[in-house]
Amino acid sequence: MTEIGIGICGGGYMGKAHAVAMASVGAVFNTALRPRLEVVCASSPESAQRYQKAYGFARSTGDWRALVADPKVEAVVIASPQETHREIAEAAFALGKPVLCEKPLGASMEDGAAMVAAAEAARVANMVGFNYVRTPATQFARDLIANGEIGDVTWFRGEHTEDFYADPDSPASWRTQGMANGTMGDLAPHMVNCALALMGSISKVLGEVETVHAERPGGAVTNDDHAQMMCRFENGAMGHMYFSRIATGRKMGYAYEITGTKGAIRFDQEDQNALWLYRMEGPEATRGFVKILTGPAHPDYEPFCQGPGHGTGYQDQIIIEARDFLRAIETGEAVFPTFRDGHEVNRVIAAALASHDAKAWKHINSF
Repeated sequence: MTEIGIGICGGGYMGKAHAVAMASVGAVFNTALRPRLEVVCASSPESAQRYQKAYGFARSTGDWRALVADPKVEAVVIASPQETHREIAEAAFALGKPVLCEKPLGASMEDGAAMVAAAEAARVANMVGFNYVRTPATQFARDLIANGEIGDVTWFRGEHTEDFYADPDSPASWRTQGMANGTMGDLAPHMVNCALALMGSISKVLGEVETVHAERPGGAVTNDDHAQMMCRFENGAMGHMYFSRIATGRKMGYAYEITGTKGAIRFDQEDQNALWLYRMEGPEATRGFVKILTGPAHPDYEPFCQGPGHGTGYQDQIIIEARDFLRAIETGEAVFPTFRDGHEVNRVIAAALASHDAKAWKHINSF
């Protein structure tokens, strides 16, 4: 086993999740590379010191440049605001250091393209933090589709719906300012990434974006509350996706339905340890969706628990993600989603927004 020094930019919600994952991944998966929490960076030295003590880092700093340049930091995790992604990633890649960056990749299309170029020029491991595709159930769904278990796929419906802004009296905040923080910038990328992982490339989209509550206590809203898009996949399948932060009653509505010529699949992240599978076989009277509870027979479940149906949780997805990042560093082989995969999500989002403005279908290859 070999130690690897980890530096994390950002100590908030996702910074904590990555710190816990890096501290746990070696024990869970017996990885060849064992992370060592070296440096955490935050917006101020005081905040960084608090995170250092709370998460167990060796040192802290209020300057991300110091973190990236530190010789004991051998890989960088970016869990800071989108507008910081590009500069941090480019600096790390210039020093030949692998980077795991939270989604979405950068604050603009230009940022994303530049980050892909820097990653590929450096030829080091690079990943984007789309953790939800790593649940054992969704990994199993991906295997079922790839192995032709539900036949030729003809239809995909996906949603990422939450209700943290369903109340029109909830006050304005940073979340209500700027498109990067709206539903298309915040929630939509997760489901678009899911669609790409399960179905393959998207060829064109027809998007519609809406701000339902234009005024909130404390100020005007400058971004979107919900959005939808029709899409056509390169494999010929049709699709529809819906994204919302005002979906009353939905807490983690990362859900999809996939229809094939021999069967169908349903999944909902609010019940993340179950996958519903329909097979078009046997007598019609006994056909129906079967609820499959994840267990040791499914991808990446057994390292956490040997009991079927006991379940994995949100933090476990981040630990699986950490394992994949370490594996990419160790083997030199790319692990989905790379920066290029993350930028493909950016392209789909950009096409959907342009489609809304033009009120017309837009081809992804134009972006």
